[in-house]
Amino acid sequence: MSPTIGVITFPGSLDDVDAARAARLAGANVVELWHDDNSLHNVDGVIVPGGFSYGDYLRSGAISALSPVMQAVIPAAREGMPTLGICNGFQILTESGLLPGALTRNQHLHFHCVDTYLEVANANTAWTSEYEQGQKILIPAKHGEGRFQADAATIEQLEEEGRVVFRYTDNFNGSINSIAGITNEAGNVVGLMPHPEHAVEALTGPSVDGLGIFRSALNALSAEKL
Repeated sequence: MSPTIGVITFPGSLDDVDAARAARLAGANVVELWHDDNSLHNVDGVIVPGGFSYGDYLRSGAISALSPVMQAVIPAAREGMPTLGICNGFQILTESGLLPGALTRNQHLHFHCVDTYLEVANANTAWTSEYEQGQKILIPAKHGEGRFQADAATIEQLEEEGRVVFRYTDNFNGSINSIAGITNEAGNVVGLMPHPEHAVEALTGPSVDGLGIFRSALNALSAEKL
């Protein structure tokens, strides 16, 4: 039986349906998770999708990080469950403490909607094993608050431990060290600002390069079940 991926919907989520479709195209069974759920319904992995959860009030991702469903996700992720945060989902993962750093307003305060090439800086996470180290993948990005920031000690740690997963090749938003995505120490939690779920079909995306992210998770989960 194929692994089950839960996709969370918050008030204001925009890309939950797209994330669910991408997971299905990769071969997963998908379970819809609601922000008010206290249970993850026995899913094997979770995607925290993009959008404007709770209208981005207070601070992007800050309210969602306190939601009932995230109180279930946090301990499960810390115990090794593959967890992916995309765009607003990445913001939620940093606000919940599953990933370090913060996502702030883009340089020059511009909202960007672009197709961008990312460099795969770490191909050894639960979400990147389908790629080669240094591979360039074309993925859409659309955000106003995606500039990755952290103190110097945290940046040094991320770099030394190989926890930068994706880098921008154009760094349009001004992120430190061109960081587009990072992982936790265990490699099961990954957050990135660009949207791989919008690059899974040639008809609708600039490429199908994003599909590898979802296939990687299924490979990791299938290996666990052997």
